Amino acid sequence: MTAKSGRRIAVVLFNLGGPDGPGAVRPFLFNLFRDPAIIGVPALLRYPIAALIAATRTKLAKQNYALMGGGSPLLPETDKQARALEAELAARFPDAEARCFIAMRYWKPLTGETAKAVAAFKPDEVVLLPLYPQYSSTTTGSSLKAWSKAYKGPGRVSTVCCYPTDEAFVQAHAELVLAAYQQAGRPGPARLLFSAHGLPEKVIAAGDPYQRQVEATAAAVAARLGEGWDWRVTYQSRVGPMKWIGPSTEDEIRAASQQGLALVVTPIAFVSEHIETLVELDHDYREVALKVGCPAYVRVPALGVAPFFIKALGGIVQDALAAAAPVTAACGWRCGVDRVQCPHPQGAQA
Repeated sequence: MTAKSGRRIAVVLFNLGGPDGPGAVRPFLFNLFRDPAIIGVPALLRYPIAALIAATRTKLAKQNYALMGGGSPLLPETDKQARALEAELAARFPDAEARCFIAMRYWKPLTGETAKAVAAFKPDEVVLLPLYPQYSSTTTGSSLKAWSKAYKGPGRVSTVCCYPTDEAFVQAHAELVLAAYQQAGRPGPARLLFSAHGLPEKVIAAGDPYQRQVEATAAAVAARLGEGWDWRVTYQSRVGPMKWIGPSTEDEIRAASQQGLALVVTPIAFVSEHIETLVELDHDYREVALKVGCPAYVRVPALGVAPFFIKALGGIVQDALAAAAPVTAACGWRCGVDRVQCPHPQGAQA
């Protein structure tokens, strides 16, 4: 057995979180909508707006979570990823103690609680690793800002801002798409939809790089799949009266079905199963497809603990620890000069 060097590495995995039972649905929604990254108005207005939205949406949200047993599976899914990543890091850093911590933005374990746990671990190095592969101010940006306010402990901090075209990450997606397509009996002709959570157009117009990164991930996965795939990038989960980026997943499901095409739908921006995959993709959009005569509807699972995804995360942590810069794009991504919200110091280079 290799002797431990005493080096302690803390890896903080960020995700949105989800209610763990019916009683948590309303406070979860309130936490979500009181985030200034979600509703950008002063707190005096934002808090009552968040309370009103939470109150009006609780009933429907509870019905949706009831389809999953009453609560979100996101935390158990993320815990499996954390344990798998710890095993990967133990192989990469046999002389160190590497531990993964989970920080959820809107439900337990919340950022403040996790920050205390990491500080108690007394790490030499801390890697902040969002489980949002594509950067957005509304997800990664919000989570990192909350962490910056909460963490008072030791350790050199390295931040991963994104990894939209990391090779192992792309390979993980491609393998799952192929496996799902083959298990469904290779229905064809088919169209592959890369479905991601949508955002209001005004967020993208303000310089958020999310849409560009989602499209880059989809293009990289399609390239890895090889020629012959008919594919589109689509966006789901629209709420409210604002204009959102498109095309919408539902509209593209209808369009493909009307053309007599089978559908292969893969969640390209979600790394774990949760309400947007298990309810929207598995129930709502499947029902739409069946109603409009889709020949076949194949849903590709989220990455979960797919071997290449865990390998990707391990490599991303290793690269972050070796990087001189405190904030890195793990795959060398560059957003372009117009994406002014990119947090990577070199990320706005064309």
